[in-house]
Amino acid sequence: MSVETVDVIPAARPLIGVEERRAVDAVLASGRLTQGPEVAAFEREFSTTLLDGRPVVAVNSGTAALHLALIALGVGRGDEVLVPSFTFAATANAVRLVGATPVFVDVDPDSFCIAPTAMQRAVTARTRAIVPVHLYGHPADMTAIAAVAREHDLLVVEDAAQAHGARWAGRHVGTFGDAGAFSLYPTKNMTAAEGGMVATASSSSERVLRLLRNQGMAERYANEIVGFNARMSDLHAAIGRVQARKVRAWTAQRQANAAYLDGELRGVVTPIVHAEAEHVFHQYVVRVPDDRDGFVDALRDEYGIGAGVYYPTPVHRLPSFADAAVCGSDLHETERAAAEVIALPVYPTLTLRELDRIVAAVNALAAAGGSR
Repeated sequence: MSVETVDVIPAARPLIGVEERRAVDAVLASGRLTQGPEVAAFEREFSTTLLDGRPVVAVNSGTAALHLALIALGVGRGDEVLVPSFTFAATANAVRLVGATPVFVDVDPDSFCIAPTAMQRAVTARTRAIVPVHLYGHPADMTAIAAVAREHDLLVVEDAAQAHGARWAGRHVGTFGDAGAFSLYPTKNMTAAEGGMVATASSSSERVLRLLRNQGMAERYANEIVGFNARMSDLHAAIGRVQARKVRAWTAQRQANAAYLDGELRGVVTPIVHAEAEHVFHQYVVRVPDDRDGFVDALRDEYGIGAGVYYPTPVHRLPSFADAAVCGSDLHETERAAAEVIALPVYPTLTLRELDRIVAAVNALAAAGGSR
């Protein structure tokens, strides 16, 4: 097959339609562009749709959501925070930005989420918090994580950037911890073009978060604390409100696409979903043990299929964390995942013909030994 004769199937495809454009136009026409009624409405609707009514605070990115959540909970200098190394750097960046030390912990080989047994071994007298990441849309084992947190009196900040609507034991992620952070980046399961949400377990934390995002003010020029400009605009919130009405249907289609791939793919290790988990498939991640990078190149060059590698370099090996003094445990599974994972397209607008192209390409390459 020549890639010149077929349309390329991208690894991700942001979904912005007429309704989103109309919502933005309405805000532009109103003249109220900064944080205002659209943001307040979006917070209510996000809470109702995805968090069983837990209060949320809208901010300008998923990274800001993590950063402000840690500040609001009092995590800071001298504290250690348990984080997976197999994640996007923003998870550990937020820990560093509050002056705390990230302690990198290995992941479960099936879910790719932080491994509770490794986490238990990493706890020290300085450990203050855990930041589990619900990676690729699969929830972390919040039953075991909550047990460790209770045993050692630790805070829990869920990194749910990739897991809008995912559930563990029937309960939405973002509702287990002291706080939960969501991203609204364009490639996420729903977007506001850019932005984030912080779910919070207490009214006192909620108020601090609202101060932190707005230069420390609840009233103009009455700055109570030192804060940031981390506000979400009404333009972004208007997009998010439309997307919040669509995300459940999109999730169902992602799950259907994943089930189709599960049944048809051969020669690769397809996703394993824990019995207690509802996976929302932000990414459909397979393992290719031999020549993963050659496999990705061949998918693109020979078949016109985009595939992502999330994440080729574990956070503990990034230059920005070269001086990290603490590693919680052996990181064998982290290193193995970083060498083997491929994210195949799974977004809801894939057609059956496109899914069949993905299946045919992956199966052909796997049968041929990877790259050709």
